[in-house]
Amino acid sequence: MTEQVQFEHRTDSINLSPVASAKVKSLLEQEGRDDLNLRISVQPGGCSGLRYQLFFDERSLDGDVLTDFDGVGVVVDRMSVPYLNGATIDFVDTIEKQGFTIDNPNATGSCACGDSFH
Repeated sequence: MTEQVQFEHRTDSINLSPVASAKVKSLLEQEGRDDLNLRISVQPGGCSGLRYQLFFDERSLDGDVLTDFDGVGVVVDRMSVPYLNGATIDFVDTIEKQGFTIDNPNATGSCACGDSFH
């Protein structure tokens, strides 16, 4: 049984669930890095036309939007912002699946792999 934690869901920016925030903090502590942000972007590709990229980044690019979630910085480049406003990054850890997930109300469809959308 999983515990549902409520958090303020914003429609004008990206959202990071408390579970995902804790996982990001844990990963950064394991790496011994406090100078990295979690970067999410939308890139052309995938079977539905667009795909997500999620990675740690130390760079600051012109036009980046940085949002702080309890000490975890999430960066979205200016071209990806319209695709990601209102989207929620979560982390699941079940028998079937482990990893970050993205729930995006802007996506009008996705493919079976769950990594791309349009």
